[in-house]
Amino acid sequence: MSVRHPSIRGLVLSGVVLAASCLSVTPGSAAAAGGPGTNYASDDPFTSSRTAWWRDARFGMFIHFGDYSNWEGEYTRPDGTVCRDAEWIKRSCTIPMAEYEQKAATFNPRNFDANAVVAAAKSAGQKYIVITSKHHDGYAMWPTRQNAWNLRDHSSFDKNRDILAELKKAADAAGIKLGFYYSIWDWHDPDFVADFAAYKQRMYAQLKELVDGYHPALLWFDGEWTTDNPTNNWNSQDGEALEAYLRGLDRNLIINNRVNKRRVSDGDYGTPEQEIPAAPVDGQLWESCMTINDHWGFARYDTNWKSGPTLIRNLLATSSRSGNYLLNIGPDGLGRVPAGAAQQLKLIGDWSGTAGQGAAVYRAGYPGVVAEPGWGTVSRQGNDLYAAVTQWPGAGRPLHLTATAPFTVTSANVLGSGQKVTVAKAGDGFDVTPSGNATNAAATVIRLRIAPAAAAGPGTGTGLKAEIFDNDQLSGTPKVTRTDPAINYAWRFGGSPAAGIPADHFSTRWTGSIQPRQSETYKFTTVSDDTAQVWIDGKLVISNTTPHGPEVNSGSIALQAGRKYSIKVEHTEQTGEAYMKLLWSSPNTPQQIVPKEQLSTP
Repeated sequence: MSVRHPSIRGLVLSGVVLAASCLSVTPGSAAAAGGPGTNYASDDPFTSSRTAWWRDARFGMFIHFGDYSNWEGEYTRPDGTVCRDAEWIKRSCTIPMAEYEQKAATFNPRNFDANAVVAAAKSAGQKYIVITSKHHDGYAMWPTRQNAWNLRDHSSFDKNRDILAELKKAADAAGIKLGFYYSIWDWHDPDFVADFAAYKQRMYAQLKELVDGYHPALLWFDGEWTTDNPTNNWNSQDGEALEAYLRGLDRNLIINNRVNKRRVSDGDYGTPEQEIPAAPVDGQLWESCMTINDHWGFARYDTNWKSGPTLIRNLLATSSRSGNYLLNIGPDGLGRVPAGAAQQLKLIGDWSGTAGQGAAVYRAGYPGVVAEPGWGTVSRQGNDLYAAVTQWPGAGRPLHLTATAPFTVTSANVLGSGQKVTVAKAGDGFDVTPSGNATNAAATVIRLRIAPAAAAGPGTGTGLKAEIFDNDQLSGTPKVTRTDPAINYAWRFGGSPAAGIPADHFSTRWTGSIQPRQSETYKFTTVSDDTAQVWIDGKLVISNTTPHGPEVNSGSIALQAGRKYSIKVEHTEQTGEAYMKLLWSSPNTPQQIVPKEQLSTP
């Protein structure tokens, strides 16, 4: 893990050339190649049923566990000095490969207990687990058929056991989703530098083993960045090909953005590391991964566990900004979860399992109608706001909420307490005044039931008129005219809007009307490459006419419920990758691709 931090157009797989624009590969068949007319965006991750469980989960367990755990964070050099690190110990301590392999041969995590790991996750309230199947040192934690550098063939572990299979069985029994971390960067395989195509052939084969053999719900990639020692040649064409291949294996897979170059256009979600964004992320779902102490892998000297209140507040901060929190533990060389980590996890579960306080996290998200307060966080489920108060004002003293859209409060109560809560309009919002004391030192939750302003019914639209040109100037007669249900396109390197339109040098104009459901200010967001412009009712809301790589642009405009406004969107593609997505959000509309029901042709 932790970044201490492109160029071939295709890849050889099973004797066939897999073009960078491929859609899928099935066993025993040639690549199903993409090309002009291919759109790699299969759905809207913000609203699709495929990602619903992940969006609802909000809290997951990360596990960094591998042969590096056997070092337990320390390496004694030949001169007697000690070097410390965890999963990066091979590289940061410059351990010779022969010595590193010799140590791996003694790795014996005989005390790994999948049921205990899953029980720890469940006690914390974690809804999914992501474990390292292969880290940067290339060591596979399952009995891969692609090499002998794995837990079965190069360790002292019971050769009849399979840790990933055990974890899958335990997770399924507990109703917890299982995902796998996989590093693209590989320090061990000589072909990573000498014959990158051959390395990628084995990588694809390993990933197929994982998908077909264990049916993970999620793949969490890493090691995609440009670096050396060894040189990493992974580029955006490689990322395009791999993501398309995996979606061909299992269209329900959720994939992080490190499958490519961790951009807003890559995978299903972004991956901020050891930090929590200060606001919802524009253009992409997100998940913050963090350590529970100071290391990802096990280090016996690291007992700097984050406190229960800190972890709870991190969890609340991510959920209130519509993100997920992936909290890491590192089992020791014998496979045991450190007691300190287990204790802190239980503290989180004790909090979320008390008085229904977990409602502020699970299935909750950005509140929209109120600004984030200085005294805690606010999340939302439907018409319930959950104010998690970390700085309790004292009995009879108010907590102020700044409103960003009209609503009324119909009831308020402190979860787990019978104390009275009064709500009164005050200045730019509301004063919420509890009559008693805090019920929890980490965060006390006040539920506010609200009635938003009336909304218009859902629209009956079918999309926008699309005029597609076989040039990048929007000039001449359109080559294709059709109705597009939404503007949600990832053409990447090899795709285009339609058959007969080349993968480079094309442009599209969408026109029609857009109909909001609420009377409020809407934020429009584009994810584009190369240029994008958006007009609403003749007003230029977004304009980025300088050719660029994948980029997010936003603009806001006040709209009235039920009224139809004219909309025009223009996109041009010159060379390289191509994207065009149009999203909207408002105080009562979570971020999403603008749905077809609210769009109509002229």
